[in-house]
Amino acid sequence: MKRVKLRFAGLEVEFADRDRALAQVIEWAEKGTWQPVVVFGPEGCGKTSWLKQAAETLKSLGFEVVYIDPLRKDYVAYTDVKGVLEKLAEAAAEVAGIAQLKLATLAVDLAKELVGKWGKKRVAVLMDDAFQAIGLDKVETYVKGLLGLIEHPPASYEKIVAIAATSEGVSRERIGRHRWAELRAMWNMCREGFEELYEQLRGKIPSAPSPDDAWSLTGGNPWMLAQLYQAGWDAGSATIALAEGKKLTPGFIERWRKWLEEAVEDPDALWSADAPEELVNELVERNLIVYNLHSRLERRWVDQPPPRKDLELGIGEHVAWQTPLHREAVRRALTEA
Repeated sequence: MKRVKLRFAGLEVEFADRDRALAQVIEWAEKGTWQPVVVFGPEGCGKTSWLKQAAETLKSLGFEVVYIDPLRKDYVAYTDVKGVLEKLAEAAAEVAGIAQLKLATLAVDLAKELVGKWGKKRVAVLMDDAFQAIGLDKVETYVKGLLGLIEHPPASYEKIVAIAATSEGVSRERIGRHRWAELRAMWNMCREGFEELYEQLRGKIPSAPSPDDAWSLTGGNPWMLAQLYQAGWDAGSATIALAEGKKLTPGFIERWRKWLEEAVEDPDALWSADAPEELVNELVERNLIVYNLHSRLERRWVDQPPPRKDLELGIGEHVAWQTPLHREAVRRALTEA
């Protein structure tokens, strides 16, 4: 299978690992998705790269494919219908804000057009972080629209594959209220896959740390690896930037000090019955933790699930820090507040 080329920290790399995740895409292609598959996981865990590789995989299996990343105004269309590319290009050329919303809306409309107007029998629509583009108040309506494409198509079809990925923990809660989508979790890369990616980089970037050090800092998160590289492999600098980006202010830290001190040692402290719901919601909204982790049954995950518990990486049975550096940002803020 052709592996797509991706930009990573200013370098070009080949899509690495995620073999099981790609096998799941092939399984969906064979059966179709009876509901939209909504994939959630830590920021930067590789959802975008996986979706782009999934688009290539589905193309090779004879699907007309539309992949859209509204926030980055990025799109790929594998189809012989020229009007699809024209409409995507027109939407992407709009001013900021309007372009993102138009691209997100176009995904479902173009899929319906491919099935109805053009009589395409195998259609895939892949959405990346569309929920942030349309607004959290419209997430449920959007997912129901994807379900409508599958259940009430404009014409008969053979297979439809509909996948949406999000880093927004809040959107997961909204979607979970209904039976309109199948929720799947994706975690950071497994150790073997992460080292496969890392080996592509070691000869191209100066002063790279050992694979063990890179793993212990990032927990297999590719985006966090890129942040470390940009920080000159200075973990302290990367941690400070993360703390500032997540707004770990002295007021926030002092208000929740007791619980945060427990959570940096074991994130499952936040799973206890008396853990403050307001704090949990804050940590989820700031993309610091993943709360209510799926059971480790493989069917509940895209690719390999995380270990049941690994406190060195900040992973609990029910709650996990998105990466070890997310936890260290909170630990540092606790010390400095």
